[in-house]
Amino acid sequence: RRSRSRGQTGRLSLLSHTETLSVASNRKMTQRLQSYLGAVRSTLTAVLCVENFGSQLVERHNKPEVEVQGSKELLLTPVVIARNDKERVLIEGSINSVRISIAIKQADEIERILVKKFMRFLMIRAESFFVLRRKPVEGYDISFLITNFHVEQMYKHKLVDFIIQFMEDIDKEISEMKLMVNARARISAGSYLSVFN
Repeated sequence: RRSRSRGQTGRLSLLSHTETLSVASNRKMTQRLQSYLGAVRSTLTAVLCVENFGSQLVERHNKPEVEVQGSKELLLTPVVIARNDKERVLIEGSINSVRISIAIKQADEIERILVKKFMRFLMIRAESFFVLRRKPVEGYDISFLITNFHVEQMYKHKLVDFIIQFMEDIDKEISEMKLMVNARARISAGSYLSVFN
């Protein structure tokens, strides 16, 4: 009886130790994510001080200088905030517009396909999102363009919240889609192999 109770207590202590380690690792991951998102939030809040500014090259034209890049003195130094080599954000600012490009984590081939298809689905409907670009910057998966007109018509902190919320939700969406794809593949493989039994 004593040996059994010792074995049970040993197993319980091992399980509790494993659970403690998993909780600690989850806390570290959430802390890293929060610090990453906090850096993006503070940078966006600082760079979104944009104003109405007409073109210096064409009279009566007002185009996003971050896209045109006609005058270097109107552009800010681009900032890259990276969580790791696969997750990063490029923030390009100018006097009247800001372009935000996001690289989403893609661990394997399934995630690459899902990210590509999902981003394409969103970019086709870019008009519904107002600040979404139809084509991302090269090397990134999705890009947003915020002009002085957007800042005049909407709350600046709400625009920042939208970008941060998108970054938080996109990983969850991709993970859920991957689980669904794997579940469907497992069911399909099982039904196919059941024919040979």
